[in-house]
Amino acid sequence: MTKLISALIVIAVIFCGYQVWLKWDEVQHEEETKKKEAAAMLNPVYLAGMPSQLETSYQQVQKQDSAAMRVWLKTYGGLLQDPRKAWIELDFCVAITREDPTESRRIFKSVKDRTPANSPIQPRLKQLQKSYE
Repeated sequence: MTKLISALIVIAVIFCGYQVWLKWDEVQHEEETKKKEAAAMLNPVYLAGMPSQLETSYQQVQKQDSAAMRVWLKTYGGLLQDPRKAWIELDFCVAITREDPTESRRIFKSVKDRTPANSPIQPRLKQLQKSYE
C-alpha cells in the first residue's frame, strides 16, 4: 500500500511541476510578445499619421541637413497627423538643437502640450524632457 501511495505522490508532484512549467512558459511568451509589440510601436515607420506616398520623400530628407527637414515640414506638415507628426517634429527638434536652441525648446513644448499621456511617443518625450525643459 505504501508503494502505491508513494507512486501517487510522485505522479502528483510531476503533474504539478509540469503545470507550473506550462504556466511559466506562457508568462514568458506573453512578456516576449509585449516587448516585441513595444519595439514595433517605437519604430516610427509603424506610427499612424503619415500618408504612405510621403514616406520616401521623408527618408530622403532625413539624409540631408536640418534646413531640408524644415522645408519638408513646412511643405507637408499639414498632411501629417499625430503621433507620426509629433515624432517627426521631435526628430527636427533634435536636429536643430545646436543651431537654434530656442526654436528647439519651442517645438518640444508644442509637441509635449498636444501629446496625450497614452501616446506611443511618451517614452521618447520623457527621454528628451531633461534636455529641453
